[in-house]
Amino acid sequence: MNTELCRKALEKVVNPNILVNLVSRRVRQLNSGGGGSSRPLIEEYETLGAADIALREIVEDRITYESLAPIAEPEPTTKRRRRS
Repeated sequence: MNTELCRKALEKVVNPNILVNLVSRRVRQLNSGGGGSSRPLIEEYETLGAADIALREIVEDRITYESLAPIAEPEPTTKRRRRS
């Protein structure tokens, strides 16, 4: 994986955890081999690996993501014991 592409993609995405998830999902799509989503969205990709293709797609704004609002955690419940 190209470190320069990683740095540029991290500037776009900011959160490294989200970047890892984006790249891994896109690599799975590219390696699946079927349908339109498995074709690279960039030109001149013949010499690149799947991860580098995914990173270039992020850097060139071919792939975007939408961050969901944080989900509120439910309040903990206490279990009541039955008396025998």
